[in-house]
Amino acid sequence: MRTTEYRLAPDVATRVRAGHPWVFRDALGPRGVSQPTGAVVELISGNREFVARGYVDREHPVAVRILTRNPDERVQPGNGVVAARFARAVELRWFLFGAERPSAMRVFSGESEGLPGVTVDRFGEFVVVQWLSAGALGWRDELYDAIEAALRPRGIYEQRRLKPLGGQTAPEPATRARGEEAPLEGRRRRPGVVCRFGIDVTAPLGVGLFPDMRLGWAAVAARAADRRVLNLFSYTGAFSVHAAKAGAAEIVAVDLAPKAHARARRNYELSGLDPARLEAITGDTTKAVEKFASRGRRFDLVICDPPTFSHGPAGQFSVTRDLAQLATTCLSVLEPGGLLVFATNSTKVAALDFDRALGDGAADAGADLRVVGRVPMPPDYPVAPGFPEGNYLKLALCLKA
Repeated sequence: MRTTEYRLAPDVATRVRAGHPWVFRDALGPRGVSQPTGAVVELISGNREFVARGYVDREHPVAVRILTRNPDERVQPGNGVVAARFARAVELRWFLFGAERPSAMRVFSGESEGLPGVTVDRFGEFVVVQWLSAGALGWRDELYDAIEAALRPRGIYEQRRLKPLGGQTAPEPATRARGEEAPLEGRRRRPGVVCRFGIDVTAPLGVGLFPDMRLGWAAVAARAADRRVLNLFSYTGAFSVHAAKAGAAEIVAVDLAPKAHARARRNYELSGLDPARLEAITGDTTKAVEKFASRGRRFDLVICDPPTFSHGPAGQFSVTRDLAQLATTCLSVLEPGGLLVFATNSTKVAALDFDRALGDGAADAGADLRVVGRVPMPPDYPVAPGFPEGNYLKLALCLKA
């Protein structure tokens, strides 16, 4: 059966061969894509040499996502290839973690493990599947069969975060795809640490916990004892809970959303902590820190993990534009000898730009800053070496001299 072919420019073909899973619409030239969403097409180089096969998404800036670089391999819905890839991904996690596997973890990173545009996360007895491309939906039944065979979950929930060409649409709640209905609050425990968190797998913007930050939580817990801790953009309080369990002297959490603080207090309760000991401030981060600075209030450990974009009383925040200023703000209330835990999960901020923002922020603050550690993503988030966007999480531990 003949497959539609699309010719790639030499530089694009090189990136795809090296492991990059995306071909953007602009890279295909004015012709664009004519095949329907979900169709499997072939990508060739200038000399008509086979490069890869991928599926089409006509409504997404990423027009083709790579399924295979093997000319002899056919990947079609229902032929079992994706199911086998998912089974191997689960086996890898069991090998990596053994009996100490986290209750909240990623079990399939589709971009690097064989079905781009899909992620699968396990939260205890329930699974959440994110669909980031409509082109992948043809493998939905095959993937769900594979999830049930490998994980035996009580239920599978799906989130469809399909980004149209015209821009973002409002996120919809996750819906139950198979199995039982999840309770409104599931509980997840960190292995080796008595930290428990409430989870809502039906939530449209996230379940209330980001497992890719597990190693960051551990890094904070290892350094929080007897320290005054400031947690900025604190969300549901994962950093706060870990610092409190480690014996922090005081914890101040700042977030725009009152609901986030309510969930953080609930996570305190679930973890056996007194929520009254959490000083929760609802408001703009910059304004809150400026007030601390003007009053001479200082901290020994400042945690800053901002969203990519937000809108608050002080105006719009964009991590690509405002990261250096944010570092300056954090340093204004950090004691000499204190630690700044600075992070971003934005794919638009490269590692070099992240370090430059720290350097520029320290210069503006008149501070002598040293990076004394870096925290990667945990091993259940594997990344193909030719896909730098997949290594999205940057977290540095910085000493203010």
